[in-house]
Amino acid sequence: MIRKICKKATIWLLAGVIGLSAVTVQAAEVDNGASYPITTNAIEGWPQGPDTYSETAVLMDADTGTILYNKGMDEKRYPASITKIMTVLLAIENCDMDEVVTFSADAVFKNEGDTSHIARNLGEKLTMEQCLYAVMLESANECAYAVAEHVGQKLGGDYRTFIDLMNKRAKELGCTDTHFNNCNGLPDEDHWVSAYDMALISAEAYKNETFRMIAGS
Repeated sequence: MIRKICKKATIWLLAGVIGLSAVTVQAAEVDNGASYPITTNAIEGWPQGPDTYSETAVLMDADTGTILYNKGMDEKRYPASITKIMTVLLAIENCDMDEVVTFSADAVFKNEGDTSHIARNLGEKLTMEQCLYAVMLESANECAYAVAEHVGQKLGGDYRTFIDLMNKRAKELGCTDTHFNNCNGLPDEDHWVSAYDMALISAEAYKNETFRMIAGS
């Protein structure tokens, strides 16, 4: 069922809104798969566009990349927790789900406090799968950080190795208005993304069956 839904899904992202704002809707019919990058309802006969509270937004057909709605989609914004889509995607691409993730002092003490977390303890161990469910379902910042550390170390580096990988993967997907500086979206002036780039990242993530299963739980 998840696979059938996602195959026809469109990506709807509101950049600048805290948390994950991705929903599936039925794509409108577009002649010849043409792209209509509009910022107003300026095309004669085109259905009235939605009102959004976010300053920027994009509605993208996930199969074709066709843009159905555009509201400042190339403007850079702080992504907050939608950052975690990329974090989870990279973890799935680089790890087995039964790998053991150990929580370091940085993961616990730099990423809990007055943020979303599930209160892990120093030295605690969870499987990668458990961590990713915590990241996607509870927006657990300490779990995202522990995942990033684990992947970075597995690649022969550290936490910053993972951040470099985030930016490399974004470029591979065609992102041009994105710079990741952390793995969980906590406030950082050097951490930004556009709504369009986030749609590209999300479309890639939704191709992955494991990501769909976790995000759809």
